[in-house]
Amino acid sequence: MNDSLKTLLVIAFLIIILWNLGAGLYYMLVDKGESKRTVNALTRRIALSVALILLVVLANYMGWIKFHGGP
Repeated sequence: MNDSLKTLLVIAFLIIILWNLGAGLYYMLVDKGESKRTVNALTRRIALSVALILLVVLANYMGWIKFHGGP
Protein backbone atom coordinates (compact mmCIF):
# COMPACT_ATOMS: atom_id res chain seq x y z
CA MET A 1 0.00 0.00 0.00
CA ASN A 2 1.50 3.33 -0.99
CA ASP A 3 1.87 6.30 1.36
CA SER A 4 -0.85 8.45 -0.19
CA LEU A 5 -3.43 5.67 0.19
CA LYS A 6 -2.50 5.25 3.86
CA THR A 7 -2.83 8.99 4.40
CA LEU A 8 -6.21 9.09 2.66
CA LEU A 9 -7.45 6.19 4.79
CA VAL A 10 -6.53 7.98 8.02
CA ILE A 11 -8.01 11.27 6.79
CA ALA A 12 -11.23 9.48 5.79
CA PHE A 13 -11.47 7.98 9.28
CA LEU A 14 -10.95 11.42 10.84
CA ILE A 15 -13.60 13.02 8.62
CA ILE A 16 -16.14 10.34 9.53
CA ILE A 17 -15.26 10.73 13.21
CA LEU A 18 -15.80 14.51 13.00
CA TRP A 19 -19.05 13.97 11.08
CA ASN A 20 -20.38 11.75 13.88
CA LEU A 21 -19.28 14.27 16.48
CA GLY A 22 -21.17 17.00 14.65
CA ALA A 23 -24.19 14.74 14.25
CA GLY A 24 -24.17 14.10 17.98
CA LEU A 25 -24.15 17.83 18.67
CA TYR A 26 -26.94 18.44 16.16
CA TYR A 27 -29.12 15.66 17.56
CA MET A 28 -28.50 16.88 21.09
CA LEU A 29 -29.75 20.35 20.18
CA VAL A 30 -32.68 19.24 18.01
CA ASP A 31 -34.05 16.20 19.84
CA LYS A 32 -33.80 17.63 23.37
CA GLY A 33 -33.45 14.18 24.94
CA GLU A 34 -36.40 12.58 23.16
CA SER A 35 -34.42 10.02 21.17
CA LYS A 36 -31.21 8.03 21.33
CA ARG A 37 -29.71 9.50 18.16
CA THR A 38 -27.18 11.53 20.16
CA VAL A 39 -25.98 8.47 22.05
CA ASN A 40 -25.79 6.42 18.85
CA ALA A 41 -23.76 9.09 17.02
CA LEU A 42 -21.31 9.46 19.90
CA THR A 43 -21.03 5.69 20.29
CA ARG A 44 -20.13 5.40 16.59
CA ARG A 45 -17.54 8.15 17.06
CA ILE A 46 -15.90 6.34 19.94
CA ALA A 47 -15.94 3.03 18.07
CA LEU A 48 -14.36 4.63 15.00
CA SER A 49 -11.70 6.33 17.14
CA VAL A 50 -10.78 3.04 18.79
CA ALA A 51 -10.75 1.31 15.40
CA LEU A 52 -8.41 3.97 13.99
CA ILE A 53 -6.02 3.64 16.92
CA LEU A 54 -6.00 -0.15 16.61
CA LEU A 55 -5.46 0.13 12.84
CA VAL A 56 -2.45 2.42 13.33
CA VAL A 57 -0.97 0.12 15.99
CA LEU A 58 -1.53 -2.92 13.75
CA ALA A 59 0.02 -1.15 10.77
CA ASN A 60 3.09 -0.31 12.85
CA TYR A 61 3.35 -3.89 14.13
CA MET A 62 3.06 -5.30 10.59
CA GLY A 63 5.67 -2.85 9.30
CA TRP A 64 3.31 -1.03 6.93
CA ILE A 65 4.11 2.26 8.65
CA LYS A 66 6.96 3.43 10.84
CA PHE A 67 6.55 5.75 13.80
CA HIS A 68 8.88 8.73 13.83
CA GLY A 69 10.82 8.34 17.04
CA GLY A 70 11.90 10.95 19.47
CA PRO A 71 15.16 10.88 21.41
